[in-house]
Amino acid sequence: MVDKRSRVSTDIDFERDGKQTGYLSLPFSRHASAYGRVLLPIVSIRNGTGPRVLLVAGNHGDEYEGQIALMRLARELTPDQVRGRIVIMPAANLPAVEAANRVSPLDGGNLNRLFPGEPEGGPTTMIAHYIEHVLLAISDYVIDLHSGGSSLEYLPCALIRDSGAPDRVEKTFAAMRAFGAPVTYVTDGRNAGAERTLAAAADRQGVVAITTELGGGATLKQAGLNLAEGGVRRLLRHVGAWRGNAPPNGHATRLLAVEGLDYYVFATEEGVFEPVAIPGDAVREGQLAGYVHLPHAPWREPETVAFRRSGLVICRRFPCATKRGDCLYQIATDYKGAQAA
Repeated sequence: MVDKRSRVSTDIDFERDGKQTGYLSLPFSRHASAYGRVLLPIVSIRNGTGPRVLLVAGNHGDEYEGQIALMRLARELTPDQVRGRIVIMPAANLPAVEAANRVSPLDGGNLNRLFPGEPEGGPTTMIAHYIEHVLLAISDYVIDLHSGGSSLEYLPCALIRDSGAPDRVEKTFAAMRAFGAPVTYVTDGRNAGAERTLAAAADRQGVVAITTELGGGATLKQAGLNLAEGGVRRLLRHVGAWRGNAPPNGHATRLLAVEGLDYYVFATEEGVFEPVAIPGDAVREGQLAGYVHLPHAPWREPETVAFRRSGLVICRRFPCATKRGDCLYQIATDYKGAQAA
């Protein structure tokens, strides 16, 4: 299937029943391969009409829980278990995945900041364009599995938007509760750069979207992997796309919001970060958050950083090496929106 504006092609027929495995193929001419292609693995499992679900991981290459969860699901799912269609992309930005990097080594592209993409752009913008204008255009639901990557460590959580058509907002909250993260961060999608994300692309296509942050630190967190595997299966069962047994969700989801820059703590000095709080801690406005020690001037006292709001720590910087402007912490407070009840 090929969008007439896209240079990406595939042998997968998304309207054909059965299980198909293959690649999205996009052109990338370079010194080492004049007629080269970038091949992105994709799986389609279809069984008649029904819900149409897109599952994505590897949007950023150094985030592993989602990649492993979807690779396992891609191997296990059979058409007789499915109603409708499930499309799986475990390595949406495969060049970044192979480089274990947030961005693609081919063009420096950060896939989750390049939607809606361009049909004639570099490799990463072509991927973004295909996902938004082909895959999301034929989907009802999408799950985009992220973690904190190399620079952040997250409390395992889901992220959703409470903006858009009322019926889609209701479906989003129902899907979120079925997914079953211990906490869910709700946003109106107006944060700087948010309009360039896959979640924004889903909004433009009228698709119900769940995003996650499952851990981080460029490693695998078992709790995040368990949430990815269980949450995806619970959502697939909730929407009627999968007939299998999903693990039960033994807790209610706490709804949180991040409402401004004062929910973040940023470094104003370059040095070595010593955190004094971890994800999951409840903190108070003015409370000590950590120190930035100064190897270039060890006789000086370290910079102290403090929380600017009371709330729950949902992520912290993972590497100790820190530069000015790096995000050291993000906190969240209880969501007060109309869907809070």
